[in-house]
Amino acid sequence: MRNLCFHLCILIFLSCINLSICYFDEQNKFRGLFVFGDSMFDPGNNNYLMNPSAYRANFKPYGESYFKHPTGRFSDGRLIPDFLAEFAYLPMIPSYYQALHNHSINHGVNFASAGAGCLDETYTEKVISLNTQLGNFKIVREKLKAHLGKKDSEALLSNAVYLFSIANNDYLRLFDIPDTPSDLSCLAYATEQEYINMVMDNFFTVIMEIYKFGGRRFGIQNLLPLGCLPRFRGLAFLKEGPHSDCLDELNTIVKKHNLALSQKLKQIKKELRGFEYSLFSVFDALNELFENPSTYGFKEAKAACCGFGPYRGFGSCGTAEVYELCKNVKEHVIFDSYHPTEKAFHHFARVWWQGDPKLVESQSLKSLLA
Repeated sequence: MRNLCFHLCILIFLSCINLSICYFDEQNKFRGLFVFGDSMFDPGNNNYLMNPSAYRANFKPYGESYFKHPTGRFSDGRLIPDFLAEFAYLPMIPSYYQALHNHSINHGVNFASAGAGCLDETYTEKVISLNTQLGNFKIVREKLKAHLGKKDSEALLSNAVYLFSIANNDYLRLFDIPDTPSDLSCLAYATEQEYINMVMDNFFTVIMEIYKFGGRRFGIQNLLPLGCLPRFRGLAFLKEGPHSDCLDELNTIVKKHNLALSQKLKQIKKELRGFEYSLFSVFDALNELFENPSTYGFKEAKAACCGFGPYRGFGSCGTAEVYELCKNVKEHVIFDSYHPTEKAFHHFARVWWQGDPKLVESQSLKSLLA
């Protein structure tokens, strides 16, 4: 009798496990992340570009904290999309070029490219432009239709969240030491406000295309406080001396862009049926880490972990040139001249996922992926 009860309990337990697995699979069947943007989200797409001067992070010490090898991510480990997929119980979203080589695309694809902006002219030929990323999405859309069928592929595309981190580089190129003389030419034919409008128009043209293809849920990250990144703290130091801090003129245009972005999203939510969004202010979230690092477990907020010169804001971390590397990356908010550490990225992802009302507009990312 005891043996019978024991075996019956085992059968019930196994049945519950199987039911849970089936339920989990069914719940996740039409959930996914399609990721667009720049180096804040790029998982290594630029590794596959033929141009030898393309922006890459496929060398040490990038990736050392988590992957133990460089993946192409501009950090010591994972990025925001990696953590968001984990929070949503989804697999790590593959890069577009990985997806072309037999990786599953049923839970989304990451198209982001380091250096990309909303404008095709931004670091042209060194990056995968936002318009090209949209073209790659259209290719994936057709592959999903062939693989899942019309009905299921449409269900996936309408339930998926479309993540964006874009336009940082459209403004960086105006203030950084330009790669080519033409990098500063954009303001020759546009006022500051006209330039912001061009960037915004290009971005929302892509949003509208995705909406046309069935996308309804958008997770958008605004621009970083670019003028406070180690690169521009260093430039301000060289230009204005040791009493300088951030490059305020760069942050001024960033704030104008971020305000316009928020206003435009509120407008189209009213105009487009079913349009939902979550806007994360990485600008304010990163400024909070800059101002109160110890509150969040950091010791160093202004200087990068990897680089050289003032604030370690110069040079390419890890290349043959001389560079310095901090002893404990977990103490730093910023990893290289421009990019946060994995620990900071995890903090941002958690804030966005949970929907801190001080930093997230409209709704949490968790609610979009529910």
